[in-house]
Amino acid sequence: MFSKEDILRSAKENKVRLVRLQFSDIFGIMKNVAISVSQLEKALDNELMFDGSSIDGFVRIEESDMYLRPDCSTWLILPWSEDAAIGRLICDIYDTNGQPFAGDPRYILRKALLEAAEMGYAMNVGPEAEFFLFHTDGSGKPTLQTHDDAGYFSLPPVDLGENARRDMVLTLEDMGFEVEAWHHECAPGQDE
Repeated sequence: MFSKEDILRSAKENKVRLVRLQFSDIFGIMKNVAISVSQLEKALDNELMFDGSSIDGFVRIEESDMYLRPDCSTWLILPWSEDAAIGRLICDIYDTNGQPFAGDPRYILRKALLEAAEMGYAMNVGPEAEFFLFHTDGSGKPTLQTHDDAGYFSLPPVDLGENARRDMVLTLEDMGFEVEAWHHECAPGQDE
C-alpha cells in the first residue's frame, strides 16, 4: 500500500508529469481524466470534482458534482510512457456529502465481497481477455479484416498475433499483473 507521501515522492523521483485518474462507469467502461503532477496532491486530498451527469448511468445535471477519490494502492507509473512519465491512480466516486456513490462499480463490488464474506464465501475473480486483431487501412483506421487465419493454439507463422500478445503480456507483467497464459483462440484473428 502506498501512502500519499510515497506517491508524491515516487512521482518526483520518476519525473512524472501527468497522472491519469481512472474509474469505471456503471457499464464497466473505463473513464479517465488527466491532471498535471502539480494537481496530484490536491487529488490525493480528495479535492478533485468532476461532472457526473456527463457519465452514462451516473447522475442528473442537478446532482452533477462528484468527487474522484484515488485509491493509493493503485499507484502505478505506466510503462509505455515515452515522452514524459505518466502515473495512474484508480479512483472511487463520492458525492458532495462525502458518501460513496451507489452507482460506482468499485463500491458495488466491495459491498458484494463483504456480503459474500459475511455468508462464509470467498470470491476469487480474474479477467480472461479475448480480443481480435484487425488490419488497418491507409489512414490507420481499423478494418474488419482480421490479421490472420489461424485457429486454436496455432503457432507462428500461421498465428500472426504472437508478437503482439507477447508485448501485451510483458507490459502487463511490468504493471504488476500475473498472466497465467496466452494463445491464439478459435476464430481467425482472435487472441486471448
